[in-house]
Amino acid sequence: MKKLAVLLTIPILMIMVQCKQAEKGPEGSPIPKEVVAKTIDKLIEKHGSDLQFRIERGVNQVANLWRTSDGSVEDFESFCQEEFVADAQQLHTLFEKLSAGYEILNGYFLRITKDLMRPLHLDMGEITPIDMMFGSFSAGAHLTEDLFTSKIAFVTALNFPYYSLAEKEQLGEGWTRLQWAYARMGNMFTSRVPASLIQNYSKLSTEADTYISEYNIYMGNLRDENGNALFPKDMKLITHWGLRDELKSQYADTENGLRNQRMVYEVMKRIIDQTIPQEVINNPDYTWNPVTNELMKDGEKVNFKSEPNIRYQQVVNLFGALKDMDPFYPTMPNYIQRTFEGSYELSVEDVEQLFIDLVSSKQVRDLGNLISSKLGRPLEPFDIWYDGFKSRSSIPAEKLDATVGKRFTSAKAFENEIPNILTSLGWSKEKANFLASKIRVEGSRGAGHAWGGAMRSDVALLRTRIEGSGMNYKGFNIAMHEFGHTVEQTITMHDVDYYMMNGVPNTAFTEALAFIFQKRDLDVLNIKDDNPEKDHLMALDNLWSCYEIMGVSLVDINLWRWLYENPKATSEEVKQATMRIAKDIWNRYYKDVFGGEDETILAIYSHMIDNPLYLSAYPLGHLISFQLEQHLAGKHFANEIQRIFEQGTVIPQLWMKGGVGEPLSIDPILKASEKAIAALSKAQ
Repeated sequence: MKKLAVLLTIPILMIMVQCKQAEKGPEGSPIPKEVVAKTIDKLIEKHGSDLQFRIERGVNQVANLWRTSDGSVEDFESFCQEEFVADAQQLHTLFEKLSAGYEILNGYFLRITKDLMRPLHLDMGEITPIDMMFGSFSAGAHLTEDLFTSKIAFVTALNFPYYSLAEKEQLGEGWTRLQWAYARMGNMFTSRVPASLIQNYSKLSTEADTYISEYNIYMGNLRDENGNALFPKDMKLITHWGLRDELKSQYADTENGLRNQRMVYEVMKRIIDQTIPQEVINNPDYTWNPVTNELMKDGEKVNFKSEPNIRYQQVVNLFGALKDMDPFYPTMPNYIQRTFEGSYELSVEDVEQLFIDLVSSKQVRDLGNLISSKLGRPLEPFDIWYDGFKSRSSIPAEKLDATVGKRFTSAKAFENEIPNILTSLGWSKEKANFLASKIRVEGSRGAGHAWGGAMRSDVALLRTRIEGSGMNYKGFNIAMHEFGHTVEQTITMHDVDYYMMNGVPNTAFTEALAFIFQKRDLDVLNIKDDNPEKDHLMALDNLWSCYEIMGVSLVDINLWRWLYENPKATSEEVKQATMRIAKDIWNRYYKDVFGGEDETILAIYSHMIDNPLYLSAYPLGHLISFQLEQHLAGKHFANEIQRIFEQGTVIPQLWMKGGVGEPLSIDPILKASEKAIAALSKAQ
């Protein structure tokens, strides 16, 4: 599940974007080019040509961030002359002091935000208007401008050069750890976004997140054509995660599973096209036939209003808020570029081609045929969530639920078990206790998430959904995913050598470790899996997961391209465009496997609504996790996880080479899947 983006709440992190030259904001810099040149010449004369690169880039960075309100041209010249640090030891001292200051600011502002959002994220009763006001309030919205006003931002920009992604790719392999940390400090200030825009995005993002968190379907109130209920009376599922996981679980029911899956699928389609009755969303008072779209109350058919495109209004709102920031990033003038080249440090073209190559592959089609053979029927569109390659699929659900329910009775019980979970995975008792001391478990209102700290004195939050009766196996499996995030967040905050290097290259890498932990759920439960085909099953499960989520990600990317081409689109137009794009991707890469013309199911994912362009982190995470799993085979799990994730935030391909010895690629999963398909086909 998503690792909530710090970008939403901490402006200083929001401005960590990539650009190839220093930016001129819409107000423009008042510093003439000749003054910039003169200032550079004076500093080179004073400190020597060996520092020419740092001087040229630093002065240009400051000049292009400078505004009339920051001082006169003379003030600019004086500032550069006085604040440029030439001596290496003094520069290192400055780096350490800036790092300490930013940790304090980042850490406490994030902690304030996490605390203010507790009523929205935790099941603390009905959400009130004041909860929404506090939850959408960004305490640090003015921090960036305050850092410029105080000149702290200018000191940073002057002394620590920004390197473009191309430069990092060219030079980074030869950098020391300290040089990498200096380069990450250079990422800090490359643009100047007004506080009002930051606050507006925070507000709208919180509203979108709350909309998704409160979007539940009472499954026991669904009715088939004969008026029969197909699901337990007390089952309430959040979209899309709960619906998807219920659909997956139905493969174990050979008698009624297919019928139940088809009903879940109809619910999903009603959500996508917004023909779902408003009255059935998070409301137990009505019964509903999603096939005929008939709504009933007390046994009588009643009229209803469909949800009025609220789903797509969230997209309109977030797009508008992010587009308002575009002028402040002229060298990366749209959010797509900022997300991929800036946040992922991979170009959108490279990522898209990676996805297209996999979803077009022969191995996927061969796997589809194998699944069809295993099911004994042609595939249907919802089989994109086929779950039969997990070893646990052969273990009775009742046994899994009983084992989990006895051990993990509450969020606190899960928290108390963290040291035991970690030691079972290979961590020493001392290290397990330390990691556990930095992780807090809380019951989530929504599907759950992990939220790390931004300072070493804070804790990582593992928020997972626990029903009143306690945790069941599905909940535990999701909790293990979130637990993987918190372990990553804790290692990369406390065990990385420099604060400026804390974290992972991008969110796909934390998703990778989350997937790895999720796959070890049975090990944690001490349920042995002696299946000799385990490795083959793991490869095929990974390939099928990639196939599913890469299509969703392609819809997300192409929707954002369409938004930029149609910036004034209404929620109705966004809905139509989303479905049109989803149909197109389906017809190109999925129709030949599943059948069905113009299916829209690739548009169901909630992240598409409340977390723009986050979805690509999942398939990248699947690819990374598979390469990590291959590397981890036969090695000490905990020691290798520590070593690999202690690399921190070098760029993705260098991280992969340092971690597993090869770059990010689809080749390992395709090769392993080809062998697995051949082996399992022969065994049938």
